[in-house]
Amino acid sequence: MKYTSKLMQDAVEALSTLPGVGKKTALRLAIFLAQQDASKSHRLSSAIQDMVDKMQVCKVCFSYSDSEICEICANPARDQTTFCVIESIRDLMAIEETQQYKGLYHVLGGLISPIEGIGPDKLNILPLLKRVQDKKPKEIIMAIRPSIEGDTTVYYITKQIDTEQTKISLIARGISFGSELEYADEFTLSRSIASRTPYFIKDNSAV
Repeated sequence: MKYTSKLMQDAVEALSTLPGVGKKTALRLAIFLAQQDASKSHRLSSAIQDMVDKMQVCKVCFSYSDSEICEICANPARDQTTFCVIESIRDLMAIEETQQYKGLYHVLGGLISPIEGIGPDKLNILPLLKRVQDKKPKEIIMAIRPSIEGDTTVYYITKQIDTEQTKISLIARGISFGSELEYADEFTLSRSIASRTPYFIKDNSAV
């Protein structure tokens, strides 16, 4: 593709690095931005720069935040006795969109996957176990996508927790096996949260 402007070419190449954005889409976006009032484009670039330079990760739940502690963790109105364990920040946003959950979160930052070399030490599991030990929540909701990696992660975490003191729940299997939470519709995700089920570890010692 030939460009009449090196500046336009640089913008297209930068935009095409975004997920799901090819060169043609990037070109359309670049032309659109070039045709807008300069103040709008400056506002966009300023917002992105501020996000990159100033946004932090919450020291408690590992979600994105404007300060050391995110708004959800700092909100005393949230249910402090319930933790919702999720794979990614996108899952947090998807659950918040349902407006059905009023507790706290913990973002793992991924799932245990030995094939990909991702062990418990590479996830935010130890901080979760420390939170559970310190805060002693009544319930932990495992809002993890149903998959082999998800089930492995849930099993590993649950084995480290005193289930007589803290109830472990799974979101209902309205979410299909292997699917991503962020792509579930609000009704299905809301129903899955509301219809969560207790999680039990099968005892194979007698086999």
